[in-house]
Amino acid sequence: MSQLSQRPEKPVVGVSMPHESAALHVTGTALYTDDLVARTKDVLHAYPVQVMKAHGRITALRTGAALEVPGVVRVLTGADVPGVNDAGMKHDEPLFPDTVMFYGHAVAWVLGETLEAARLGAAAVEVDVDELPSVVTLQDAMAADSFHGARPQMVTGDVDAGLADSAHVFTGEIQFSDQEHFYLETHAALAQVDEGGQVFVQSSTQHPSETQEIVAHVLGLHSHEVTVQCLRMGGGFGGKEMQPHGFAAVAALGAKLTGRPVRLRLNRTQDLTMSGKRHGFHAQWRIGFDADGRIRALDATLTADGGWSLDLSEPVVARALCHIDNTYWIPNARITGRIAKTNKVSNTAFRGFGGPQGMLVIEDIMGRCAPRLGLDPMELRERNFYRPGQSTPYGQQVTQPERIAAVWEKVQENAGIADRRREIAAFNAAHPHTKRALAVTALKFGISFNLTAFNQGGALVLIYKDGSVLINHGGTEMGQGLHTKMLQVAATTLGIPLHKVRLAPTRTDKVPNTSATAASAGADLNGAAVKNACEQLRERLLQVAATQLGSSASDVRIVEGVARALGSDAELAWDDLVRTAYFQRVQLSAAGFYRTEGLHWDAKTFRGSPFKYFAHGAAAAEVEVDGFTGVYRIRRVDIVHDVGDSLSPLIDIGQVEGGFVQGAGWLTLEDLRWDAGDGPHRGRLLTQAASTYKLPSFSEMPAEFNVTLLENASEEGAVYGSKAVGEPPLMLAFSVREALRQAAAEFGPSGAVVELVSPATPEAVYWAIEAAREGDAAENGRARERGREGSAVRSDAVRTDAVRTDAVRTDAVRTDVDRTDVDRPGVDQTDAEALSGA
Repeated sequence: MSQLSQRPEKPVVGVSMPHESAALHVTGTALYTDDLVARTKDVLHAYPVQVMKAHGRITALRTGAALEVPGVVRVLTGADVPGVNDAGMKHDEPLFPDTVMFYGHAVAWVLGETLEAARLGAAAVEVDVDELPSVVTLQDAMAADSFHGARPQMVTGDVDAGLADSAHVFTGEIQFSDQEHFYLETHAALAQVDEGGQVFVQSSTQHPSETQEIVAHVLGLHSHEVTVQCLRMGGGFGGKEMQPHGFAAVAALGAKLTGRPVRLRLNRTQDLTMSGKRHGFHAQWRIGFDADGRIRALDATLTADGGWSLDLSEPVVARALCHIDNTYWIPNARITGRIAKTNKVSNTAFRGFGGPQGMLVIEDIMGRCAPRLGLDPMELRERNFYRPGQSTPYGQQVTQPERIAAVWEKVQENAGIADRRREIAAFNAAHPHTKRALAVTALKFGISFNLTAFNQGGALVLIYKDGSVLINHGGTEMGQGLHTKMLQVAATTLGIPLHKVRLAPTRTDKVPNTSATAASAGADLNGAAVKNACEQLRERLLQVAATQLGSSASDVRIVEGVARALGSDAELAWDDLVRTAYFQRVQLSAAGFYRTEGLHWDAKTFRGSPFKYFAHGAAAAEVEVDGFTGVYRIRRVDIVHDVGDSLSPLIDIGQVEGGFVQGAGWLTLEDLRWDAGDGPHRGRLLTQAASTYKLPSFSEMPAEFNVTLLENASEEGAVYGSKAVGEPPLMLAFSVREALRQAAAEFGPSGAVVELVSPATPEAVYWAIEAAREGDAAENGRARERGREGSAVRSDAVRTDAVRTDAVRTDAVRTDVDRTDVDRPGVDQTDAEALSGA
């Protein structure tokens, strides 16, 4: 086992302990960015001047009336920017735009002595806009050929030959919803300038180094003149990876121009209407199976709704393409990605970062094709699992395919699948108006940033003369427990009790050039960097201890705060050891660094090994559905998840539970809707509050929820044998959606094919039930359309697959075509026509 993954005697890692700020959280004493305002003198408040048009050119901006409002100090406009008027890394996001690109776009900011003064001042600003045509829905963007950014294509094998050789070929499409982050803490920043002109910004950001970079170039400064600190975030989920930068820059600009601290915090409505979401996607696909139900080829085009600017849309699409295979070997694949440009907020990172969207496509395909192939969905999935020696469509070998089988088998054992399926069958036979179903899905999720350069981490560890230890690292804490794990890593590496170690807030003047806390890589990168710094210090201290104990340094061990030499009863307490080292002028600080080895990626050819390893998991979800209303409840969920050798089991289990529930929310509840009409509010977000945007809560939690971490799963080459846990569990929620599909099918004839829109709200489930009762694919589509009209489903929703009114076929997707019975050229032509008409 490597030095990075090997654990010493009596490690602090692996011990279940509460979150390091848990007591502060529950007592309300944990400080967040906006809490610092009360501790800061003479703070000005920033308020946005929003234009309520989806698209338009600003022809006049009059601020005079605002300056007459009592308490208004200044109005910030583009003319005030001394550096670059842009808040994005792609230079396509003007901080003060001259063209409105989405409904609610901020074109200026008012600074006031009070928030109310700033609000009234913003209302007094006059903005003239020459309205322009807007593209609001994903469907409209595709029809208008409105795209931006790269259009990657991932190709392996010979797709056309694979489809031609397939016994069954199915075509279809699906569109699924975006998702609001809805973190408890909205975007916030507090900026001030010291007597030396140094800009100091407190920001709720997942990427302090990039916030620093953006603030610097807006102000026309160098990075060493700007310091960004993040105490903690009240949730981030990816929404604070890129989008805090502009808000921090506005606050910093205000502070620089007025000489006073400036606070910017969005209220909930502003946060919802001004910040990006998870990318909604449209997918069009064609898949071929052999006679045994094994995938032969997949041809698909994934279109992401990027919104008005690129933000992180390109890497999101790249990760979607890299995860469309999920746990399944696809020998021949051609997957194309593209980004639609719409007049909506710029969509951004969200837990999973495109992986969930890609994986949802293949899981939806498997759920829809299983009955057409006459196979149980579990059987179809299992037949297509990766086997030893097989590689992904982008060329990376799947090195632990046995883990897929291990979690799959373990979850079936834990959940008692065989017995419960018999019980469910008996229940369904006895209850014509209520049905239950049990579905099992698995996941394979790549860990590392797709951009190789981001796979590095830094740390600074200080040991003081009294033996206490202070650690700094480049990761940010958003409630996920990263700081807790870093404390455990430091204590383990130094061989001291946990109470000896304290963690400082994340700051750019302590650890520079850090990567975002994202991609589930926070513990891997920063943990290895902390370990590296602590190892440097430990090696120095071992030399001191060896001299004191009369031994060789290689024979000294520091365990639970005591240094001992092998084969000797002599010992030296940690505090005494540190004090001795100080008087011997031994350096008691160290900078740690880590870079993930073995990664390579060619974004042009879409080939390489972009991931350090894969995380695995499996979930079994049982649901009960009411046939009259489509209302459902999750009766039980069993999860087995692979986190390697856990750094902090209690933290990891919480992450699995939270990720699963968030995924279930995206797939079944959270229904963002936009005004796509031609009226004055075109482009307006309609679901802009908790009253209209349904979030999962305690009432949506499974009645029984069992989470097990896979045992004997140490990951070679990762910090103390652990694996990432932040993002992968979200995809375990596919099991809920597939269970809803199977429950709806139970209302129809045996083998009914159910197409289920996403999110699978009760209304959507009801219309799926109606379609299953009809038992006809064409009626399936018409019923679904009635459901969309009746429940006012979001304007950009589209029909899923096999029901296109311009090419209706009773078999919809040639469910029973056998290549031995049908003339092959004719069949291929039919499929080509169906696909082109999609």
